[in-house]
Amino acid sequence: MSSRVDEYPTEFPPQVQDLPGQQNKMSPEPFYDNPHYKGSDKLKDRVALITGGDSGIGRSVAVFFAREGADIAIVYLPEEEKDAQETKKAVEKEGKKCLLLSGDLRGKKFCEEVVEKTIKEYGKLDVLVNHAGKQYYEDDFENISEEHLIDTFRTNVYPYFWVTQAALKHLKKGSSIIFTNSINSYKGNDHLIDYSATKGAGTALTMSLAQNLAEKGIRVNAVAPGPIWTPLIPGSFPADKVKIFGQNSLMERAGQPEECAPAYVFLASNQCSSYITGQTIHPNGGKWFQ
Repeated sequence: MSSRVDEYPTEFPPQVQDLPGQQNKMSPEPFYDNPHYKGSDKLKDRVALITGGDSGIGRSVAVFFAREGADIAIVYLPEEEKDAQETKKAVEKEGKKCLLLSGDLRGKKFCEEVVEKTIKEYGKLDVLVNHAGKQYYEDDFENISEEHLIDTFRTNVYPYFWVTQAALKHLKKGSSIIFTNSINSYKGNDHLIDYSATKGAGTALTMSLAQNLAEKGIRVNAVAPGPIWTPLIPGSFPADKVKIFGQNSLMERAGQPEECAPAYVFLASNQCSSYITGQTIHPNGGKWFQ
């Protein structure tokens, strides 16, 4: 078997962290670097910028992109420095470079700076992965405060616009933009209502921007993960929900970041998806049907 699916847990120890959550404090830590995945130069000599690339799905995407030949820049919050350093080591282990960009994407100026610093370091940008996001678990819709609502949208939606606007000055024909949306933008979630709304915005943005940029030869697609074991889960879910996280999928377990990363490789690579734009890949373990 060319995977390690039998090693993936079906239940987790109850645990809670403060947002944004840290991978190095999770038990067990997510699987992100599948040794059975062999690179084949799908992204050779390309440069990829990944927001939220320090941990979870973002870290796995960074490692898989590097294995396919890309140099990497990742964006993360200052409190995620330890995770970011681990990602840098993992990328460098693949023989590629990893630029660390620490700061808060809720500000437009920083969103512009991460693109500028990537260009200064590598001289170009070929792939943009808008991935960073936040969610709050809330049972009662009436308890979603104005501050909470604004923070969710300012984290999950505004940077998608601001980083992409800055990147478009450098992206060219053959470049790829990938958004991380969510199954919740299609299915909804009664405990993640404002988060689901932001991901719905991301889904609409994906399809709209694909139409807007088609004539420039820039492809725009998305990945909409289902229940994936990342720091966001202990960072936002109650401990009892963490324990059984993902068990209500058809596969009766949570997915792992390394099970999502190949979808990003596929969408980033012109060898694989040169005729695909405005589309979404759904690694969700059959959560649609539960």
